[in-house]
Amino acid sequence: MMAGLLRSQGADGLWRELIDHADAWPETSSSAMFAFAFVTGVKHGWLDAATYGPAARRAWIGLVAYLDENANLANVCTGTGKWQPSMGDGVQYYLDRPRLSGASFATYEELHGLAPMLWTAAALLR
Repeated sequence: MMAGLLRSQGADGLWRELIDHADAWPETSSSAMFAFAFVTGVKHGWLDAATYGPAARRAWIGLVAYLDENANLANVCTGTGKWQPSMGDGVQYYLDRPRLSGASFATYEELHGLAPMLWTAAALLR
């Protein structure tokens, strides 16, 4: 799984809202979760440090660019639920999901994006 994620990491260090669509927008909550996994894997010796360490660093640097001066995280995808055929094209359904930022979204959605950022920061500090 980590090798697949590594291959799909964008040049900006982030992963796309749809991982296998390079033209999709950079999504921060999943990127923070993947960064946390990379950092944790490297620190525990589960992942090769020479391969995954630089990728974790690129992810962190890319994520920090989406934090504003009030620690609001931008480009958090709203919850998606499960796609149903009545929703139209499945790919387009996910590509069209709203991007949320900081105080503009509900508490759950805010934690959905900010919690993984905090996990990653804590993992980097350990």
